[in-house]
Amino acid sequence: QVQLVESGGGLVQLGGSLRLSCAASGSASSIYTMGWYRQYPQKSRDLVARVTSGGSTFYADSVKGRFTISRDYAKNMAYLQMNLLQPEDTAVYYCYANTPSSVYWGQGTQVTVSS
Repeated sequence: QVQLVESGGGLVQLGGSLRLSCAASGSASSIYTMGWYRQYPQKSRDLVARVTSGGSTFYADSVKGRFTISRDYAKNMAYLQMNLLQPEDTAVYYCYANTPSSVYWGQGTQVTVSS
């Protein structure tokens, strides 16, 4: 079992920045990919970014050049640095983690960008 706790969401002005954090506990040593999805109201979750245990990263086209995902393997943490935030980035952001057998999710954190 892996537990994920997110923090760092909130309200930010257009063009501002936020950093989301995701703390993994439990069987965190079995995690190979961590990342973030976001969900708009009445919509499914979309992948925003992910980072593998080897350090390979993936970004959705909509966030490339603005968001940076990183991982502290020693602390079992993942971070999403979000810059140049736009109103369309307003969503609930969910941290996730893959192990060989399961996918785990955080509770979600609201990010709201005001114009």
